[in-house]
Amino acid sequence: MAIKVLVVDDSSFFRRRVSEIINSDPRLEVIGNAVNGKEAVELTQKLQPDVITMDIEMPVMDGITAVREIMKIAPTPILMFSSLTHEGAKSTLDALDAGALDFLPKKFEDIARNRDEAVGLLQKRVAELARKRLFMRRTVRTTAPAAKAPRELTKPLSTGQAAPAVTSLRPAATTRPLARPATAKPVARFKASGKKYQLMAIGTSTGGPVALQKVLTQLPANFPYPIVLIQHMPATFTAAFAARLNNLCKIGVKEAQDGDTLQAGVAYLAPGGKQMMVEGRPGAARIRILDGGERMNYKPCVDVTFGSAAKVYHDKVLSMVLTGMGADGREGARMLKANGSTIWAQDEESCVVYGMPQAVAKAGISSEDLPLERIAERILVEVGLG
Repeated sequence: MAIKVLVVDDSSFFRRRVSEIINSDPRLEVIGNAVNGKEAVELTQKLQPDVITMDIEMPVMDGITAVREIMKIAPTPILMFSSLTHEGAKSTLDALDAGALDFLPKKFEDIARNRDEAVGLLQKRVAELARKRLFMRRTVRTTAPAAKAPRELTKPLSTGQAAPAVTSLRPAATTRPLARPATAKPVARFKASGKKYQLMAIGTSTGGPVALQKVLTQLPANFPYPIVLIQHMPATFTAAFAARLNNLCKIGVKEAQDGDTLQAGVAYLAPGGKQMMVEGRPGAARIRILDGGERMNYKPCVDVTFGSAAKVYHDKVLSMVLTGMGADGREGARMLKANGSTIWAQDEESCVVYGMPQAVAKAGISSEDLPLERIAERILVEVGLG
């Protein structure tokens, strides 16, 4: 049976374009079109699609409001289309906050080298998101932590970086199956491995913004190590995302800049369109930001950052591969493991897309597979703070 898709956009040209791409894949079928958010809510209830593609700016009811309404009445995987601007970034993050699972630029040429590649990417994203439909019967809303007052990092943010956004990325559409029976076994307690670390590294892609917030907002201000974050994200999005996380987290979060010295209790987000590497020595390591590279599929690339961390920190890296499409991170994680570092993977059930974590788990690289809601707890136990 084909995956049923509802296409929502106020532009007849864009609706037709997206519909043609989706219908050209035998796995997919467009079952309806909506011209605004209000129609999208009504058709979602009537047609019960497996996936919805949603524009943000529309008359009558905008896409963000529509996402919130759909998540209340009929939770459905939603793929947002966004403009690659600062305002587009903020709106897209707001849409993820409301419960959307993924996003793509409206200009397909911004995400691919040619039309065929762009078409394949859109089709693949829709097909992957459809797998979460069964897990979204029960939507769990988690209250976001209160926003902290702006704080100074030891190394301040650059003057060109976007100001912190007010809205939080709440994991409104955290997806998991129906509630367990009352007779379920008690949740097991974690035990620290006894290993010593000097760096934490996290790589992620589809579903990563919500996953990263879920983990990072639970870390205390006195977290003992620097953190490097690699999230597949457009260049115009990473500054806004870092600023938003910095506003929500007790630790500091910033978009990494070339030459940044790694400091405990600060997370460095790899800038979109670039590669982030770690160089130097433990205790005096710094960030190098390099051109993305024409031959690289991912900019930033988890493999690049993980591999450089393995060379500098050897067995002293606590690393995680979270939700995401593809296999980026597998080879970098392999290098980390070969040097004696620790690699964990997010479990299938809590992933938006079980691609990157699966690649690490199937290769026998990860030592633990963890549900998203318990990753921060596991980190704190491992580093002696839990």
